[in-house]
Amino acid sequence: MRVLTAIPVYNEERHLVSVVHEVQRYSPEILVVNDGSTDRTAELLAGQKEVRVVTHPHNRGYGAALISAFTYALEQDYDVLVTTDCDGQHEPARIPVLLEAIHNADIVSGSRYLRSFRQDTPVPQDRLRINQQVTAELNERFGLNLTDAFCGFKAYRRSALARLQITETGWGMPLQLWVQGARLGLRIKEVAVPRVYLDPNRAFGGVLNDADERLAHYRRVIAEAERSFVPSCSFAFCCG
Repeated sequence: MRVLTAIPVYNEERHLVSVVHEVQRYSPEILVVNDGSTDRTAELLAGQKEVRVVTHPHNRGYGAALISAFTYALEQDYDVLVTTDCDGQHEPARIPVLLEAIHNADIVSGSRYLRSFRQDTPVPQDRLRINQQVTAELNERFGLNLTDAFCGFKAYRRSALARLQITETGWGMPLQLWVQGARLGLRIKEVAVPRVYLDPNRAFGGVLNDADERLAHYRRVIAEAERSFVPSCSFAFCCG
């Protein structure tokens, strides 16, 4: 089973090298998507000779970075794509847990709310509230059984990536993913991961820094995904 681990990166010079080195212990084939970073990210990546790099010339958004990772994994014929963030939230040591679970699923997603871990940190209250509301709405509207709609620590089968038509370039990308996954009847499984917030004050950018605006935006993403997605029989992938 050929596995690629993709790390979307935007101005993560503080964590980049340590995260890459830790991921290499569990997944030697790594893709970093540098989403227009303006810090030392590009310089640091130049020193990581075994890491594949896709560079966006300017910042396009979290979802756009993942779309690039999906496209790369499909073009290079990987069987499984793992995605993990670069801000220290996700523990690469749990990559084997995702890979074990993907044997009986199409998408495996980490959940920070399935159970408690010793290393859990407090959750920013606005993020907890929004996650709970959005997760409940997705479950009710689409027959899902999620506990954490926003965790970026995931594993995807190639066959699932080939059927998804992800176009959402921002923070709402996971919501489009869940709507499409439900519509396609994909097998979705959650596995427990620690709840770690190293920077609870991290900004989302622009109006999304306001919690109410962020929730309204997420609901618009869900509504648009529900309205516009038509499952394809051709397994074609749209990179947006």
